[in-house]
Amino acid sequence: MADKTILVIGTYDTKNDELDYMASRIRAGGGGVLTMDVSVLGDPANPTDHSKHDVAEAGGSSIQAAIDSGDENSAMQIMATGACVLATRLYDERKFDGVVILGGTMGTDLALDVCQALPLGVPKYVVSTVSFSPLIPAERLSADIQMILWAGGLYGLNSVCKSSLSQAAGAVLGAARLVEPPVRDKPVVGMTSLGSSCLKYMKALKPALEERGFEVAIFHATGMGGAAFESIAAEGGFACVMDFALPELGNLMVGSVINGGRDRMLSAGRAGIPQIIAPGCIDLIDFAGWQEIPERYQDRPFHAHNRLIKSSGLNAEERRETAREMAKRIKSSDTPAHVILTNQGIEEWDRPGQEAHDPDAFAEFCDEMRKVMTDPIIFSELDCHINDEAFVTKVLAIFDAWVADGTIKVG
Repeated sequence: MADKTILVIGTYDTKNDELDYMASRIRAGGGGVLTMDVSVLGDPANPTDHSKHDVAEAGGSSIQAAIDSGDENSAMQIMATGACVLATRLYDERKFDGVVILGGTMGTDLALDVCQALPLGVPKYVVSTVSFSPLIPAERLSADIQMILWAGGLYGLNSVCKSSLSQAAGAVLGAARLVEPPVRDKPVVGMTSLGSSCLKYMKALKPALEERGFEVAIFHATGMGGAAFESIAAEGGFACVMDFALPELGNLMVGSVINGGRDRMLSAGRAGIPQIIAPGCIDLIDFAGWQEIPERYQDRPFHAHNRLIKSSGLNAEERRETAREMAKRIKSSDTPAHVILTNQGIEEWDRPGQEAHDPDAFAEFCDEMRKVMTDPIIFSELDCHINDEAFVTKVLAIFDAWVADGTIKVG
């Protein structure tokens, strides 16, 4: 008897052979298979466990409605809605332990929705012709999604694409056997940061919060990390957030691809999670290492972090805009929010003598923060740098007071 069952999703009218091949590899590994067809026009070679009609109807529609919608985009969105509902229902009934979804751009679009619909800890594998592509924005990625590039498999089986398909089959089955889903036996603090060479507070805060009986999850604020942070916050997965690394917000505003999605700094408030916020690294705009720095940023302070990412400084007016956008987002909910401004600097590279030191632009940012961080925001200004001990001390004082008065729920 199979120990774990994998849900295999795809358009069986056009990718029947590939989907069947993955299913055969899962069975060969001792796993069970549950199949779901998300086709619209055609039919599979053999019936699936859940037909395209089941899928469309689960989303409150029908295959005929998908056909009549007039274009394949609209049709596949009908199927995506149904696939999310049906997959969630099947998981709630413990009918499967992990999911693997195959597709080109159409199938990947649907797959991203399904993965976001399933809880954290459910193994989610997407085999796609556009895995890791800039076509996929960070906000479409669930916090624990896995992607495998489907090379050489756009149409029909061959030895090249079997390599990808068989690895995906083994990966999802292995993940289903070995995964440790979140236990939720301790309240979790969600924190954003960057590498400790830039922002150091996590080194002191993590052990201090753990001593208080909390688990601490720290997210790397380089686009994907911020998206994962927002995804878990949206599900109410944190008792409190400490959002101290905000370059993704500035990146979003100026159009950099290194952003955490349009919901950055919004999900915790919508979910009723108390927030402690500081503008760490919001003075920088990040570029992918392979990009040329746009001409309008070439006269700015510059930091080449590594071959993957490099940063230019924001000018004074851009920094004022980020302060206003921060305030707007924080004020969009009634969630308790305490903003801390460290007026001697907000990342290691803005200290005197470092590449991003720009005291005049930073002074204007601080001036705007004082103007816009008004009620209902609680605002504190500290005469220190964000990497100084005084910042950590203030954060813990706010946190302890919120635990004591019940703002932060511990049960």
